[in-house]
Amino acid sequence: MFGRAWALLSVFVVAVHAGTTVWDGSFNPFTTVADFDKWSWASQVGTYQWYIHGTQPTSHYLALSPSYKNPAITKENNGLKMTIDSTATWNSQMERAELIPQTTANLGTGNLFYHFSVKRSATNAPDSTLEHQVMFFESHFTELKYGVGSNPTNLVWMISGQEKWSTPFTADTWFNFAYDIDFSKSTVGLWASTGSNPLTKVFQNAAASTSTNSADFHVGVLRIVNTPAAEDWYFSGVYIESGPITTQVGSGSTGGGTSLPGSSSSTTAAPSSSSSTVPSTTVSSTTTASGPTQTQYGQCGGTGYTGPTVCKSPFTCKSVSPPYYYQVRYFWSSSGEADIDLAFI
Repeated sequence: MFGRAWALLSVFVVAVHAGTTVWDGSFNPFTTVADFDKWSWASQVGTYQWYIHGTQPTSHYLALSPSYKNPAITKENNGLKMTIDSTATWNSQMERAELIPQTTANLGTGNLFYHFSVKRSATNAPDSTLEHQVMFFESHFTELKYGVGSNPTNLVWMISGQEKWSTPFTADTWFNFAYDIDFSKSTVGLWASTGSNPLTKVFQNAAASTSTNSADFHVGVLRIVNTPAAEDWYFSGVYIESGPITTQVGSGSTGGGTSLPGSSSSTTAAPSSSSSTVPSTTVSSTTTASGPTQTQYGQCGGTGYTGPTVCKSPFTCKSVSPPYYYQVRYFWSSSGEADIDLAFI
């Protein structure tokens, strides 16, 4: 499915920080996981919103420890372990543990780089037979997935539901990423590395329906299909900066590290001239029925879902991961679907 392999080269980086941080998602402000519970809709404090999770106490889903962080990121005291299991359902039968940035900053303007590191362990390893959505936007214009495609044990980077680049998701290896999002040009690319190696660009910017309301970037994981088995995911080094990109990861590396094996669906250096869209089918397009209606990017159908299925005009309900998840999207022409955020028009 993919074209030729990409290799990441280790390079010497002089500057510790090249860009300007517009939102810092470090877990340093959180002494214990109980600090995440200080946020509520009535008291929106801290750097994260914490409401997308199951019915158990926060300590069931989140844990902080120095052993959970990328060791290269010396300025970070703790990393975060997220656990999902059969109790982690939220508004559906999908298992979810996700943090959302709490900020007044505009996270959807200019050229921004969304940085993070992710790891898995051999213990409570993710199930590669099930689809996982990782570090995603509500509109899914870019995200990581696991358990999909021709190599389900790979971490797969996507633009609008289309596979663009992937790498084997090996246990106990830190994978560092930066989504290179140019909101002014409506393009997105990918930078990646492992361990302490500096980021290099593995996929050139391509057209995408880039948009965010600054409160729809999901730091965490969603597993489609409810199953009893617990999974642990580890996150570190989360922050968003305006360019130029900081390629150094934490204290960094001056070379000699291993390269990150990866494969790409395209070898074109120039950005694509047209965007890809999520294959979808309409399950409901009623906008005049009485009763509650769902708004753009909200869930409108799927296995176990009991919320509104009627979409607010002019949206329609589209299958994103059928039969488990359907989402409100904007159908703008007979040729296809565009993930246009009408709040920005």
